[in-house]
Amino acid sequence: MRRTVSADVSFTTIAGATRVVMQMAVARVPGLEIDETFAVTLDEDALTLVEIPTAHGGVMHTIDFPPSTPWGGKVRVRYDATVTSDDDLRTSAPDNPDDRDIYLRPSRYAESDRMLPVARREFGSTRGMELVNAVSGFVHEHLRYVPGSSRFTDGSVETFLAGAGVCRDFAHLTTSMLRGLDVPARLVAVYAPGLSPMDFHAVTEAWVDGRWYVVDGTRLAPRPALLRIATGRDAADTAFLSSYGSGILMGPQSVTATIDGDLPEDDHTHPVQLA
Repeated sequence: MRRTVSADVSFTTIAGATRVVMQMAVARVPGLEIDETFAVTLDEDALTLVEIPTAHGGVMHTIDFPPSTPWGGKVRVRYDATVTSDDDLRTSAPDNPDDRDIYLRPSRYAESDRMLPVARREFGSTRGMELVNAVSGFVHEHLRYVPGSSRFTDGSVETFLAGAGVCRDFAHLTTSMLRGLDVPARLVAVYAPGLSPMDFHAVTEAWVDGRWYVVDGTRLAPRPALLRIATGRDAADTAFLSSYGSGILMGPQSVTATIDGDLPEDDHTHPVQLA
């Protein structure tokens, strides 16, 4: 399988020291051959990126703008990659020894302790992949996908009450309910060929019978085509861009993700592992 992805993001600097952290690169997972370029310019002058490996094969890139940074500098971030997967060598992203414990705990946007009563009421006697599929199906039926309907501060409780959201909201609610039922679950930012509207995408991985399986309550893109970017507890760990210090003013952004040939079919009751 050969996939081509890109991210083109622009922002404007605010006077003063600012640190920008980006998670846009495809995760380095065994079985993937990645041909990529990552370029950042300030007023068309190239900037130097610092690359930092993160959990589960992810890669973080950082830029530090000094205190002398002027107001109104125009920054453009461009990432392009062609990714070929060898199905005979493909494996899941590497785990940490304490992953199952970390991804059972409540987190900033996946408040499993607060969603526990609802989760147990709906799925108390269900187990294994049947439970994972049931939770994903519940989220798919309960929420409407409505761009702009949620705030970046909303967690799974607000999403459940609102009954609407975007991909990260679907993933947070799925993750939260699974953790409330003692299933380790984590959020994954991905490139998603076939997604409409096209953007960075968020899905959930659940730990069942010794493996991580991906589920997507939005069902907007086929899971076998997804490419991992960042993996963590929730959107706080997997944001594509964060800034600290004086800050930035975000501008236009675009994301593309395509696959050679036809998109794979996806039966959402069938277990799928994400590379």
